[in-house]
Amino acid sequence: MDKYKELLTRGVEEIIGQDELGKKLKSGKKIRVKFGIDPTSSDLHLGHGVCFHKLKEFQELGHKIILIIGDFTARIGDPSGRSATRKWLSKKEVVKNMKSYLDQLSKIVDIDDAEIRYNGQWYDKSKVDFVMELGMKVTIARILERDDFQKRLKAGQDISFQEVSYPLLQGYDSVVVKSDIEIGGTDQKFNMLMGRDIQRKYDQSPQSVMTMPLLIGLDGTKKMSKSYNNYIGINEEPNIMYGKVMSIPDELVPQYFELAARTTGKEFEKIKKDAKDPKKIRDLKAELAREIVTLYHGVEEAQVAEEEFNRVFRDKKYPMDMPEVKISNLRCEDLPQMLFDLKLVSSKSEARRLIEQGAVKIDKAVISDPTANICFHDKMVIQVGKLKFVRVRI
Repeated sequence: MDKYKELLTRGVEEIIGQDELGKKLKSGKKIRVKFGIDPTSSDLHLGHGVCFHKLKEFQELGHKIILIIGDFTARIGDPSGRSATRKWLSKKEVVKNMKSYLDQLSKIVDIDDAEIRYNGQWYDKSKVDFVMELGMKVTIARILERDDFQKRLKAGQDISFQEVSYPLLQGYDSVVVKSDIEIGGTDQKFNMLMGRDIQRKYDQSPQSVMTMPLLIGLDGTKKMSKSYNNYIGINEEPNIMYGKVMSIPDELVPQYFELAARTTGKEFEKIKKDAKDPKKIRDLKAELAREIVTLYHGVEEAQVAEEEFNRVFRDKKYPMDMPEVKISNLRCEDLPQMLFDLKLVSSKSEARRLIEQGAVKIDKAVISDPTANICFHDKMVIQVGKLKFVRVRI
């Protein structure tokens, strides 16, 4: 009972249909737990991991995880939280993005014990009459109730047919897999409730809906997202992952322990108390970073990452395993161009912003002039931010 209590409360924002769910759990039935994810990019982050941990809890209690990879719906694009229409992804882009998803999921969820479905299996071959039939199950007024659409209508912005159809398709996924409960972030609430509506129309028992909080990103304000560049990627190198966790705002430490780690209830209560003590926050962050890196990379990698972090940030030394780049000819370049050529930034505008913020060092000296002209020299060390280093060899 303690495990079920934690399952239904730890890191859970809301459960809709809780009475129905309770009856199914008490009956001893092996329930079907749906989680859908669209491969709109190649990488997942700790924000996605919030739901993965909850799926793992269901698995550990003997229930069946249904992973729906939205290879069809990814091409349409989920309008949740969007102020403009997403661009249509090609099938080739989606297939490329899908390749690493299961590897990343498997770091938390037991993939071998999960039922994996691709919604292209039932949508790619569908005909127009199916779309018309599905469209008759829900009114336009019901779909336009969602906050995202209301805001865009008031602002005079377009809403495409593909976006209107998205929640119907996600809802129909629940019909296909006969879902008992669907898990997702709070931004997915409308889509998951649509699953309940459409299941009723197809004479199925409506799924319960469990919403999970959105993990706040490294900036301390917005939800974790690649779009905001405030994320910690599941596939990031252990050193980078450890360093990013250490950089989160102090006030987010309890949330990360609750949502991104595997801390138990009693431990979590102590952590919340200790997080209020400025003298303990640094050690708490180190504990959190160790636990998260261990989850995704293992104990040994976490130990090495911690040693490396302490070497760079506590002892003020260069990383042991610093990347090197070979330069064939001595030359001088303006600093933004140099950083871009060395792939330390994604654009020259980003380089200029980081330089002005004092986030760029050459041989430990801060360079804050974005118009600086820098000449390469052997064993020159360039640092961008806290975590990116490169040594130049002539």
